[in-house]
Amino acid sequence: MIKYTSKINKIRTFALSLVFIGIIIMYAGLYFRSHYILMSLFMLIGFLATLASAGVYFWIGMISTNAVQVVCPNCNKVTKVLGRADACMSCNQPLTLDKNLEGVEFDEKYNSRRAMRQATKK
Repeated sequence: MIKYTSKINKIRTFALSLVFIGIIIMYAGLYFRSHYILMSLFMLIGFLATLASAGVYFWIGMISTNAVQVVCPNCNKVTKVLGRADACMSCNQPLTLDKNLEGVEFDEKYNSRRAMRQATKK
């Protein structure tokens, strides 16, 4: 069985990893103290990665404010759904807002228009 996670949580995890990657890159720059240009380059790339994570956090925050809130039927907690098919943020229960997808095996491809056109043709 494939374990699905919420899209919002995936993007937040990516942003958190950008923070850590940026810090690691900046620490790697400390090994080149004698080469100022190389050290500055590592510091700049690490800073840009950390700055990019702030942008991703801002972006997912804006998306999260517009997400539809539903009550998960499995854990009875309020969760946010992005797109046609998503997973509960607490218990990872597959959720959908599309009546055509009810009872169908859960797949994250249902959020793309191309996959939905192919599914309706069958």
